[in-house]
Amino acid sequence: MKKSVRDIDVKGKRTLVRVDFNVPLSGGRVVDDTRIRAALATIEYLRDNGARVILISHLGRPEGGPDDSLRMDPVAARLSELLGEKVMKLDDCVGAAVEERLAELPAGGVALLENSRFHAGEKQNDADFAAALARLADIFVNDAFGTAHRAHASTAGVAAYLPAVAGFLVENELRQLSRLLDDPEHPFVTVLGGVKVSDKIGVIDRFLDVVDAILIGGAMCFGFLKAQGIDIGASKVEEEAVGTAAAALEKAADSSCRLLLPTDLIAAAGFSPNADNKAVTVDRIPRGWMGLDIGPLTASTYVDEIEKAKTVFWNGPMGAFEMKPFEMGTRAIAEAMASASALTVSGGGDTVAALNQFGLGGRLDHVSTGGGAAMEFLEGRELPGIAALLDA
Repeated sequence: MKKSVRDIDVKGKRTLVRVDFNVPLSGGRVVDDTRIRAALATIEYLRDNGARVILISHLGRPEGGPDDSLRMDPVAARLSELLGEKVMKLDDCVGAAVEERLAELPAGGVALLENSRFHAGEKQNDADFAAALARLADIFVNDAFGTAHRAHASTAGVAAYLPAVAGFLVENELRQLSRLLDDPEHPFVTVLGGVKVSDKIGVIDRFLDVVDAILIGGAMCFGFLKAQGIDIGASKVEEEAVGTAAAALEKAADSSCRLLLPTDLIAAAGFSPNADNKAVTVDRIPRGWMGLDIGPLTASTYVDEIEKAKTVFWNGPMGAFEMKPFEMGTRAIAEAMASASALTVSGGGDTVAALNQFGLGGRLDHVSTGGGAAMEFLEGRELPGIAALLDA
């Protein structure tokens, strides 16, 4: 494990905290403050223990410089409301002017730096930019699990210059996800959906040796069905995924893990909530139609597997759940996870959005804040933002 913020003395120290405040904005306001709330435990701990708290995050994808629509001001406003105290918002994240203003920050005070991606050096993990960030602080705390798989200046680079520890959110993510790999209870079932097989193949490979069953849904199932020679109509498929899926099926056949594919689908005449649609078996998709959800028989089979399991991990929706006619499969998985007696863990932005849409987000044992980071961790890959932290 890694050292956490609990393991070091923070009193009076300037503490640079990498948070994930990449939140949706509309009309100059934060639309969903889930990620801001997720960082509050670490921020409040540091304030209570007399640290000077300096927060840094990226927001959106600015192209090559400052973008007024992606400034952190709405985030600072919402954070001020949540903390009940005004947050000092800065107009940049490095430089003499920033250092001067931060010198005024009292113990227990909170400052929010400007969008880190306004500097090209952030994504390039530029050593000069990382060193300039490090000059602002005495300690670095990484509490942005969602960006831990990226070797950027504010996630990994700065840790070369400062004592670096995990915040409470990162600490909890590592603890919860490790439970899936370190002696999990069996039966262990993994539900994988979403669009791309290529995004999930590393986890499929790893889990074929760890879990008892992998349940495949979402558009990624079409790579597997096509690899079996099934006519998938106009369904969305990554052509390069067919070979990848074929190799996974071959590996599954030689393992003790069962890899389950849909037996029926909700097919539609077009990608629209108003398109004609009906349940069909996977080999009976009408010409020109596309599969947009798993069918009721498949949903029932998958729910049975979840109900019998002792451990369940879910990443990726079963269909186009954002459209009412195609939400059934994803809703069935979400409800089964919420009522399961198993250890239930999920990750990924679309999965979280589905759980929230169905009002079930708080019913699982753990909902990861990092989709890509969680998947890479479960694949066994090193996350640069975590590797850079001090070992416990």
